Amino acid sequence: MRIVADNLHVVRPEIARALEALDPEPVQALVRRCVQAGAQAIDLNCGPLKRAPERRMTFLVEAVRDVTDLPLLLDTTNPAALAAGLSACGGQAIINGFSLEPAKLEGILPLARQYDADIVGYLLHPDSRVPHAADELMALAVALFEAYRALDLDPARLIVDPVVAPLAWPDGTRHNRAVLTLIRQLPELLGTPVRTMAGLSNLASGALPLARKIALEQAFLPMLAAAGLDLLLVNVLHGPTLATARLCTDLLAEGIFAWASA
Repeated sequence: MRIVADNLHVVRPEIARALEALDPEPVQALVRRCVQAGAQAIDLNCGPLKRAPERRMTFLVEAVRDVTDLPLLLDTTNPAALAAGLSACGGQAIINGFSLEPAKLEGILPLARQYDADIVGYLLHPDSRVPHAADELMALAVALFEAYRALDLDPARLIVDPVVAPLAWPDGTRHNRAVLTLIRQLPELLGTPVRTMAGLSNLASGALPLARKIALEQAFLPMLAAAGLDLLLVNVLHGPTLATARLCTDLLAEGIFAWASA
């Protein structure tokens, strides 16, 4: 299970100001903290980038690349920004991401073919609604996979994200049980191995005490790991959550458990 830092997000005031001023220092300081904490990939969530999208995404990629060579996920709904970021990376980045929403099928999915890039596919209805029952998730996974394969793209380059729901939602717990079922059954459902990703930070979003957020993350994380999750999108500065993630990886790994790493 690879740990992807979700900390580099435009909702953080220092990152928003850095993007506005094209100032690399705050970006690079945060990336260094994420790398030190144990991130194995970095998600660059810069929002829709409605103004100067190519310039700002290129700046962000170059700022991060100056301090780490970890894999990058380019996280924006703006196709022009994604194309600029992929060009700045030489195509060596993951597109995050597309769904069955028409604008994303038309504007984002073709970039995976154009740049020969891995891409995250979110299990959302075409009108952006989040499904809740397992059968809904299964049907959306099949439809997403068919849309992906219609462009003759390699199944090995697809990463399916069934979208972890906030527990504050009335049916959040039900939805998250369906997420676990989907992750376990996806290879059989699609007839081929496909990687999965989950955003753990969604689980306890809202005005909860930090200790409670971390406790909930630590409880749900082993369930995701046991279901076979491949990429965990998480706040890597939540130390206890990262410690749990490492232990899950060690316990599920093949071979003899190393007590020294526990």
